[in-house]
Amino acid sequence: MQNLVVYIVAFPIIGVLVNGLFGSRIQKKLGEKVVGIIGSATIGLSFLFAIMIFANMLGEPAESRRHVVHVYNWIAAGGLSVSVSYLIDQLSIIMLLVVTGVSFLIHVYSIGYMHGDRGFFRFFTYLNLFVFAMLNLILADNYLLMFLGWEGVGVCSYLLIGFWYDRKFEGVNITWTGDAGMKAFIVNRIGDFAFLIGMFLIFVNFGTFNFDTVFGTASAHFVTGDATVTWIALLLFIGATGKSAQIPLYIWLPDAMAGPTPVSALIHAATMVTAGVYMIARSSVLYALAPAAMTTVAVVGAVTALFAATMALVQNDIKKVLAYSTISQLGYMFLALGVGAFGAGIFHLMTHAFFKALLFLGAGAIIHALHENQDLRNMGGLKSLMPGTYKTYLLACLAISGIPPFAGFFSKDEILSKAFASSSILWAIGAVTAFLTAFYIFRLFVMAFEGKPRFDVHHIHVHDAPKTMLIPLWALGILSVIGGWIGIPAALGGGETFDKFLEPVFESAQARIPYMSFLSPGTEYALILVSVLLAVAGVYLGYTAYLKKPELSAKLKKSVGDLYEILLNKYYIDEIYQAVVVKPIVYVSDRYLWRGVDEILIDGSVNGTGKSVRFLGRTLRKIQTGFVQNYALAFVIGIIIMVGYLILTIGPFAK
Repeated sequence: MQNLVVYIVAFPIIGVLVNGLFGSRIQKKLGEKVVGIIGSATIGLSFLFAIMIFANMLGEPAESRRHVVHVYNWIAAGGLSVSVSYLIDQLSIIMLLVVTGVSFLIHVYSIGYMHGDRGFFRFFTYLNLFVFAMLNLILADNYLLMFLGWEGVGVCSYLLIGFWYDRKFEGVNITWTGDAGMKAFIVNRIGDFAFLIGMFLIFVNFGTFNFDTVFGTASAHFVTGDATVTWIALLLFIGATGKSAQIPLYIWLPDAMAGPTPVSALIHAATMVTAGVYMIARSSVLYALAPAAMTTVAVVGAVTALFAATMALVQNDIKKVLAYSTISQLGYMFLALGVGAFGAGIFHLMTHAFFKALLFLGAGAIIHALHENQDLRNMGGLKSLMPGTYKTYLLACLAISGIPPFAGFFSKDEILSKAFASSSILWAIGAVTAFLTAFYIFRLFVMAFEGKPRFDVHHIHVHDAPKTMLIPLWALGILSVIGGWIGIPAALGGGETFDKFLEPVFESAQARIPYMSFLSPGTEYALILVSVLLAVAGVYLGYTAYLKKPELSAKLKKSVGDLYEILLNKYYIDEIYQAVVVKPIVYVSDRYLWRGVDEILIDGSVNGTGKSVRFLGRTLRKIQTGFVQNYALAFVIGIIIMVGYLILTIGPFAK
């Protein structure tokens, strides 16, 4: 077990070293495909070893499926002792399989997508480094090592989002793709600052960052609702709003679409954006002790889900639609965590990784075929031109819409059921969001694939994706269909296998959540029926308004009036932030901090010291005449002054 875990983490960093140090030479002498194979193989081996650990775990009793693998002692200073140790349990193995599996498919896809790019080897180096950081995040057995991975994925996201740093990007107050990467980096630092404060509070109150000690001490010595635990939970959640793009720190994610499409799939499907969800699930014991924090998580998640879905309704950039969809689906996950349905949140994290990675990679195939055109208004008619992409994309759209028996139906239905058991208002927000999700995703699907081509067919010769891109699409398509079957609820004849597998991880936290009630079979059937009807209605309206009766979409647009422009401009949130936050900070920094503190105070004091020494040197230089009699006179005058001072202080004239 120990060797397998270390290998899983080591393989990606081997890929980083090989491609990072020798990738340019390999690319020139052996071809870019060898670089891609090296980058993909390292992640594939990590995935293979993760499957082996999972198989071993299934052969063990449920109570023995938890292992801590100590690698080496990292920090020992005063009362602080931190080791690099990896935690293998039911939660981390699910995350391990999802991260390595989906990342492997994205790496393979990238071999075809990035073909001919001058930074091919650099791209795979960054991808491998990103996965290495993510693996440390999910396998860490303490908050400090988790934070190391947390910051690692943040740095790699900056490198990957701004990979095409010399390209123009049409974003709010953003001109170049590098600016989009910087925006993601800075916004995440805001959340990370809160995460750090939360970690400081953990160390001050628990004396350690180790999960076992923190959770055990919290359960034994803190009562439910304790202010200290509540503040820790809230600060950690603020960190999660940055990484997982929730209100108010979601603004970086839509602009992150400036990066190559495989980056969007990697960051926005199974890895970085799910880090906040995983962190809260891992800290479930702390949140169970902080009901106010859990309520905050649920409310922010529900509002974000609905808020982002409304913006996705009208976007014309195919990747922007998927970006706001990601924010919305992450809101669903936080809604589940906030009502105490930790297993449901992780279940949706997994199914979302399948269909959202497929949606992004399919969008990349479309963009690739249309010579980098991302505007849905310039698509259409791709059904017959890209049959492989069309079929797999349809599977992903049905999955995210929550149509049974696709994967998204089971995870979304479980979240809505648990939300209803906690609050009918939260359920209503989630249900409306489900309808909007089905509508906007099939609006995208119809505009891209159905109808007649709205591009120049004489100059743009569209063809389906090559096999290196199409095979990952089909693999994710199959998972988008069957990936949710391990979580079929008892009401539909299933055994709730997924929840039962994770039950030992969340057992302690669930026991402390008394406000989660259980639904009767009749209520559960009614909720499932409503969920399916809303999904079907959204799909039908999307098809009808944008294919069967195009005039209906014009009527819908007219009926909402000015709201359409507000949604199209994303509620002007970026402009508001620019006016309220960015410009004042830039003004104060420029006028006072730079010109006042930096130039006048700091530079002035340093430069003033130099000028004073130089002035003193010039003055003293004038008395260096070279005449001995002048020096003798100076000595005599000095002696007279000293004698006079002594007479006045200790002589007869002293007072």
